[in-house]
Amino acid sequence: MSAHKHREHLEKIKDAVTKSTQLDEKQKSDSVKRIEEWYEEDKAFGLLKEELLEISEYFETLFAELGLTK
Repeated sequence: MSAHKHREHLEKIKDAVTKSTQLDEKQKSDSVKRIEEWYEEDKAFGLLKEELLEISEYFETLFAELGLTK
């Protein structure tokens, strides 16, 4: 995945997280923090998905809605 696509995916997820009604404020805060860290460190997207799924199973649905599943 190109760096541009990687950043684009992170922005989509971050935007969806902040608008989510499925996550509580702590889950949103933890998720956005992790997304921003991954954005800065430019790490593999698959590992971020695993970390976010540890916060909430909701991310499985979110990734599908955003077209970010394999």
